[in-house]
Amino acid sequence: MTTPTPPTSTERGNEPELPLHTPSAASLSVAVLIALIAWLAFAAQTDITIGRLAARGYGVFDALERMSSYLTNLTVLLCAISFTCVALRPPTPIGRFFRTPTVVTAIVVYMVFVGIAYNVLLRHLWTLSGYRALVNESLHTVLPVLSALYWLLFVPRFHLTWRRALLWLVYPLAYIVMTMLRGSLSDFYPYPFIDVLELGYTRVLINETLLVGAFVALMAVFAAINHRRPPRPREPAAARDMRQDAR
Repeated sequence: MTTPTPPTSTERGNEPELPLHTPSAASLSVAVLIALIAWLAFAAQTDITIGRLAARGYGVFDALERMSSYLTNLTVLLCAISFTCVALRPPTPIGRFFRTPTVVTAIVVYMVFVGIAYNVLLRHLWTLSGYRALVNESLHTVLPVLSALYWLLFVPRFHLTWRRALLWLVYPLAYIVMTMLRGSLSDFYPYPFIDVLELGYTRVLINETLLVGAFVALMAVFAAINHRRPPRPREPAAARDMRQDAR
């Protein structure tokens, strides 16, 4: 991660929310599209999972528990929530949190990582068709690409500290820890490269270390692009006052 240039007075202040105070029709349209695809794909995957496990004699709660085992499903849910907040701009603390550039960027990094990991490590394991193929491509290709496109086009430069960047690691590390704990209790591991029963703990630990390293490298790419962007223009005082009054 390169050494950042000194932040402007605007960058040192409160982090802007997305979309900015004068959002373009394009930025809102893309945010709506991403949120819509994310919710529909998540709902469709939920339906598929419930139906598949019901055929094996499991209940709805078993299916929901199984869904929460997959990083893709959790990340798509985060993506749906974040871009819904960007599109609708709810004036609530949680709504403002999910549309700050730091949080949106972190979720986009998670989404892109999911897409890369699936297409590099998992795509060759099975062949899907029809409805399931459409849902699968929406989760692992369409959403990562659209999220990255939105970030490149509409997320302004923001002041990224080492502390903020390191906080991005909480989500993937927490997922790894929880997956290992759940696997030790249930003997279910959602991905073959972290299957302790097949590979053993040593090999799984190496694989997880490589995955975290790849994630850090992806973080560095986004941080470098953010660093090289021109500083965002100062918001006019009148517009800033009107936006604060609206809260």
